[in-house]
Amino acid sequence: MVIKVIMLVVFFGIMIGVGFYARKQATDVNGFVLGGRSVGPWLTAFAYGTSYFSAVIFIGYAGQFGWKYGIASTWIGIGNAILGSLLAWVVLGRRTRLITQKLDSRTMPEFFERRYNSKSMKIISSWIIFIFLIPYTASLYNGLSRLFGMAFDIDYKICVVAMAVLTGIYVIVGGYMATAINDFIQGLIMLVGIVAVIYAVLNERGGLTGALDKLARVNDPAVSDTPGVFASFLGPDIFNLVCVIILTSLGTWGLPQMIQKFYAIKDEKSIKTGTIVSTLFATIVAGGCYFLGGFGRLTETDVATEGFDAIIPHLLENLPEVLMGLVVILVLSASMSTLSSLVLTSSSTLTIDFIKASIAPKMSEKKQVLTMRIMLVVFIALSAVIAVIQYSSKVAFIAQLMGISWGAIAGACLAPFLYGLYWKRTTVAACLVSFIWGVGIMTLNFISNTWQLFSFPQALQSPVNCGAAAMIGGLILVPIVSLITKKPDQERVEEVFSCYEATVTVPQKEALD
Repeated sequence: MVIKVIMLVVFFGIMIGVGFYARKQATDVNGFVLGGRSVGPWLTAFAYGTSYFSAVIFIGYAGQFGWKYGIASTWIGIGNAILGSLLAWVVLGRRTRLITQKLDSRTMPEFFERRYNSKSMKIISSWIIFIFLIPYTASLYNGLSRLFGMAFDIDYKICVVAMAVLTGIYVIVGGYMATAINDFIQGLIMLVGIVAVIYAVLNERGGLTGALDKLARVNDPAVSDTPGVFASFLGPDIFNLVCVIILTSLGTWGLPQMIQKFYAIKDEKSIKTGTIVSTLFATIVAGGCYFLGGFGRLTETDVATEGFDAIIPHLLENLPEVLMGLVVILVLSASMSTLSSLVLTSSSTLTIDFIKASIAPKMSEKKQVLTMRIMLVVFIALSAVIAVIQYSSKVAFIAQLMGISWGAIAGACLAPFLYGLYWKRTTVAACLVSFIWGVGIMTLNFISNTWQLFSFPQALQSPVNCGAAAMIGGLILVPIVSLITKKPDQERVEEVFSCYEATVTVPQKEALD
């Protein structure tokens, strides 16, 4: 116990120390929100990866989908690495950096306003982001409850308050740069931790060969009659597995806290390095988490009474004390890095895109930074309260909260953002349709699952499947609606795209048109 406490104290001390170290770079809006657009490739890549993978992944998703799909759940981690990291950096990285600098936009709603010349898009998207980031943030706390209970016998409410306060301190003091530096430290802990944990868990169960042999002997007639299905290449349910891959991988393309990392990177050379580092990080962390979760059925978890969130803690309960301390810090690192990114995104969006835009247009830089810090406190407190209420009432488990948030935000914003970078013909009307579609289908899904007022189609009843449908639907709706609505102002569009058209070929330019 003493060793674990010392590890926690050192960890928290470093996090807060970094916050005060970075405070000089958080004196204006650009510095507080984007680190002065001078963040290097390694910090940016780790910030992207640690914002991507949290306790939601390690405890919630890895446990739930490992139980459902067995070792085939590893494909989710591979999809996160290839589609959610590699392709996201290749497709979005350079263009996002160039066009956001051209438009001097610091948030996704601000990009929408200046790219499409639409203040309504800015206001609507800012509220979508703010509202739906709250349940996602609330879900980050829940993964810690069982682990802290196992390691320290600490009440869940104390875990929530401690994590909220400590994260709030370093983000409020140091802004984006403190978050980026801490993300790098936390990312290193995650890399070491996941490798050590996988080795220990498999070693306890007879090594990789022994664990796979035991998994192949597990039968669940309610899932599949195929022998050894949980140790098979594609698992028992390919369709739903693909839906999870789409939600957790493609979703990053439309989440503001992920896209913002491309705003802040310092130059184009850094994007190439960041692409490689981010992909390797995702391969190890996400691939490792889901691979570990695939062995969840080797535990004696009673999912009906304990829930999916108990699976990973049961896998870890016999680890040595020092390694258990590392696991706690691993999950803390994953959760705090994502929490810091979310609260910074939410507070900056509400301040820049709503308060300054609609209520106080003459707000000074100093007052904007102060307002963002106040909104950080409000947002962290609100999400912590919701986390405690959700835990006490058991309204939803981790994966459901995350699925609703990812589906609504990415379903609404992915298509307008992606087409806004690549296609000049994209219209405001099409983007508004995407907003309505993404938020609408996820809200209806939530109402259907919570109060059973009506029934969704079987394939879309899961928030995960519905979230995947929200994103794909937006990608289909935006070009269709754009082609049947009035063309945007070509002169303005040409000016926006001028920042990178000088470097493209003639065929590429024709494609943009």
